[in-house]
Amino acid sequence: MSQESQHGKWTLSSSDDEDPPQQTPDGGSVGSEARQAAHYNQQNPVKFENKAPSASTKRKRETEDSGWALSSSDDEAADSSDRKRKQPSPKRTKVEDRRPPSPHREPDYKEEPEEFYETSLPPSDEIFRFYLNKVSGVEKKYNTGALHIRDILSPLFGTLKESVQFNYCFDIGWMVQQYPPEFRDKPLMIVHGEKRESKARLIQQAQPYGHIRFCQAKLDIAFGTHHTKMMLLWYEEGFRVVILTSNMIPHDWYQKTQGLWLSPLYPRLPEGSPSSAGESPTGFKRDLLDYLRSYRSPELEEWTQRIQEHDLSDTRIYLVGSTPGRYLGADMDRWGHLRLRKLLSEHTRPVQSEEPWPVVGQFSSIGSLGADETKWLAAEFQQTLTTLGKGGKALGSRNAPMHLVYPSVDNVRTSLEGYPAGGSLPYSIQTAQRQLWLHSYLHPVGGTGRSHAMPHIKTFMRASPDFTELAWFLITSANLSKAAWGALEKNSTQMMVRSYELGVLFLPSAFNMKTFRVQKNPFPATGPSTSFPVPFDLPPQRYGSNDQPWIWNIPHTQAPDTHGNVWVPS
Repeated sequence: MSQESQHGKWTLSSSDDEDPPQQTPDGGSVGSEARQAAHYNQQNPVKFENKAPSASTKRKRETEDSGWALSSSDDEAADSSDRKRKQPSPKRTKVEDRRPPSPHREPDYKEEPEEFYETSLPPSDEIFRFYLNKVSGVEKKYNTGALHIRDILSPLFGTLKESVQFNYCFDIGWMVQQYPPEFRDKPLMIVHGEKRESKARLIQQAQPYGHIRFCQAKLDIAFGTHHTKMMLLWYEEGFRVVILTSNMIPHDWYQKTQGLWLSPLYPRLPEGSPSSAGESPTGFKRDLLDYLRSYRSPELEEWTQRIQEHDLSDTRIYLVGSTPGRYLGADMDRWGHLRLRKLLSEHTRPVQSEEPWPVVGQFSSIGSLGADETKWLAAEFQQTLTTLGKGGKALGSRNAPMHLVYPSVDNVRTSLEGYPAGGSLPYSIQTAQRQLWLHSYLHPVGGTGRSHAMPHIKTFMRASPDFTELAWFLITSANLSKAAWGALEKNSTQMMVRSYELGVLFLPSAFNMKTFRVQKNPFPATGPSTSFPVPFDLPPQRYGSNDQPWIWNIPHTQAPDTHGNVWVPS
């Protein structure tokens, strides 16, 4: 059955509304498949041809021309393992004169100017401790105040003794090289969610490095992932936490927009301090320990002990995590969006306003949200995002506009990476064609001088009607999905969460403010500011009549990207 929308004609699936599988038979994920497609397109670029398509390619291109109508079942691979083994079409030709090397693939990182890696400590009086990553290919002013992974691991931040890297994707050889030479043999634990063949490949990557150990996160609920991105850094001088949105792979650190929260350097508590010592007004120490214990992993026990021995009282953010499970009663609001709802209820106040304050969400992937908006997005999730204090409904939560920022095809096409940037935006045709209603909520990427660095950052916020103030701001690993945020079950008596996620919530009350002022021009950064640096322009602009959300697993051949290529998934 076909249905028209303002974003083209689609073919609707007759399948049910359940979440589609997010894992492949070898223990990998749909996201990794999209990245493999990006890698293949980089290695085997197809140049744009401004002529009528041949009969052999016309059928593929009809998918895009008709507005992403899904092809017949025999056009699809039998399963994801077949897709991995599938050889490229014989009609796909390699181009002799490849584009010049770009700085998001090895070994091209060595060509970066030294100033790109220059490390300087952020101001000690930085209020929010929220940073963007350095991006290659933008004007220098747009990298002022930004951090690279080499900055975070620099000796200027502390004399490293041990570290833990929690993440989703790893390039271990590259990651080790980001540590300064004097720290490259310090004990390092990798916390991951890989299984079967994917796990074996990860362990194989680490064979040359005797200082690396592994901790496998338990994923007991189908289709969940270990998506948390966090560093624990133990120094001679103390301890630090970094919560971020970047994978531990080179592509994520060079031409994408990412974000991170960098904790203060936490000093060690005096010997004999009570277990309650070193807690922050936001309960961060307790919540971090609870999150680590949710892994039920002996490998992390020594780290929970180390954290207990440090003073985390200087923390001004709240932790918002997700861990897999089905939760009842008082445990329902420990994780996922109900955790966010609880914090917004307890630590914010209703704002008196004649107009409702809109919600803005920005993310790099979209899950299956249901046959219509009432199934989850405009029901339980919007209720969470529009909570402000005990009387948050005074803001008209049902009428609050919801602006969702997700890259359009044209955003990806004109990005620094070109179409391969879409490999980190794994929204699939199989999911998109079942939720046409969602696209009326979508807004393209724009603003801050970084609009061509595709966002892999995820942010959610509540803005004033004129977009000059924020009631709160969240940076997180969680995309727009029920797997990440959780979904109510059994007549709202049970909360089910599939994945591990982690984010930090900024609330004005923790900074002795009523609201955050939006920083209009965050670049160049000139020092500490009491206004908040939102990483894209506000207000977001709606998709135009010709805009379409980026879909990773269909061809995009109507126009060339910034490198003169088109996108043909293998």
